[in-house]
Amino acid sequence: MSGKLTHKPKIEMIIIGGRNLDLDDFRKILFEGEKVELDSQAIKKVQENYGFLEDFSKNKVIYGINTCFGPMAQYKISDKDQKKLQYNLIRSHAAGSGNTLPNVYTKALMIGRLNTFMKGFSGVHQDAIFLLKEFINRDIYPKVFEHGGVGASGDLVQLAHLALNLIGEGEIFFDGEFRPAQEVFEANNLTPLKVHLREGLALINGTSCMTGIGIINLIHAKNLLNWSLISSSLINEVVESADDHFSEELNKVKLHEGQNRIAEEMRNIVTSSKLIKKRSDLFFNNNHDVGVIKVKVQEYYSLRCVPQVLGPIYETIQNAEKVIINEVNSVNDNPIIDQENEDVLHGGNFHGDYVSLEMDKLKIVITKLTMLVERQINYLYNNKINEKFPPFANLGVIGLDLGLQAAQFTATSTTAENQTLSNPMYVHSIPNNGDNQDIVSMGTNSALITKKVIENSFQVLSIKYMSLLQVIDYMEFQEELSDIGKKLHKEMRAIVPKIVNDVPLYPHIENMRQYLVNNRPNLIN
Repeated sequence: MSGKLTHKPKIEMIIIGGRNLDLDDFRKILFEGEKVELDSQAIKKVQENYGFLEDFSKNKVIYGINTCFGPMAQYKISDKDQKKLQYNLIRSHAAGSGNTLPNVYTKALMIGRLNTFMKGFSGVHQDAIFLLKEFINRDIYPKVFEHGGVGASGDLVQLAHLALNLIGEGEIFFDGEFRPAQEVFEANNLTPLKVHLREGLALINGTSCMTGIGIINLIHAKNLLNWSLISSSLINEVVESADDHFSEELNKVKLHEGQNRIAEEMRNIVTSSKLIKKRSDLFFNNNHDVGVIKVKVQEYYSLRCVPQVLGPIYETIQNAEKVIINEVNSVNDNPIIDQENEDVLHGGNFHGDYVSLEMDKLKIVITKLTMLVERQINYLYNNKINEKFPPFANLGVIGLDLGLQAAQFTATSTTAENQTLSNPMYVHSIPNNGDNQDIVSMGTNSALITKKVIENSFQVLSIKYMSLLQVIDYMEFQEELSDIGKKLHKEMRAIVPKIVNDVPLYPHIENMRQYLVNNRPNLIN
């Protein structure tokens, strides 16, 4: 129902294996503290798949079991060195740098890797899936670095850091700090993973890092779209605009699903508003003299064209969700262990082009969303164009107090950064790995840049909501707003006070940002 905020449901177990996960499953695990359980039939399939590979691989040449890796795949390895080869792979590829991924992103990574293994095509021992489940449920977070993956043989470097921690080496974040892995295993009475056959290659050869980041990007992108939709409706309320630009009659003659969905939600939001006007009441009564009309005949595009701007953003998010959910439910390692047909198939399911392209498209539309918000802020602040509100939403003494003037600098500069970050990664393939990886996806880079764009957008949107609160108070519109407008004004004023005399704005911007990130309007899912 439009205008309602969601509340946390009771804790339940999310089953992994035997079914495909959806975005809501990830949201519940990542943001509502729900735990995971493994499907018993899927566990059986994992066990049978490992047993098949163990028997099938004898006296055959199979990549990554008795051969080296990448451009060195032509080197045959003796039976006695097979396990050592897997440990060498993990340790040598733990070569990341830069910032570490926040905990929620590493948990998404682990869920993605576990989900892939539970399909029963990876040839891993059951110990790997049980240990991953424990890491997820006990909030044990591997130390994974942002930089390292080119997204072609999957997220080799990032996933190698996961694998390093699973074998009991490196550092792990647990109970509020990074600690030696051995300490964390002892504290949780867990046993480090031992390589049985190909656990090293299976763990690092996939798209689970870029996809895990992409999943969280989508959850936040949907939230941003909803908050932008609400704030765009509220700004139309406070300027007392006419209702026809989001009417069904106007929008249905444009055959885009997203545009019509946004317009519908805008109508739902403002249906209880006493501020929105009907054009027929304003202009169709023949009472206007020749000359300047005081009431605006048409609003600026940032107010009037909201369905046309947010519509393609909605459709891009919907398509990105389809692609990313397909990826996270896919078997994305190499080779594929096909026990049903008694075969081991070598290919490139680890290649991250699908994720990379969707993340590029997602960051472009979120940047456009940020640009819309920034222009709406400018409209609220520029009294020469709105002809309604004090400059910079200033409720103090004009000329002595400065209001939210400096907040616009932050909104504008942050929007500009998003515009630069929106250049695509998808076309930035650089051959490497002895030209074995001669075309790569850069999927993790794309997902990480999209993450930054989304974080920036929340900051700009926070300033927009602070500005809306100010002009609502100035106009004394609190009781004439839509129901959701009244609710949000009350809740947001509890965390951000009315600003009359000048004060440092940064704590209020941060408090508003946290409110927007942590609350999810139940409008467009």
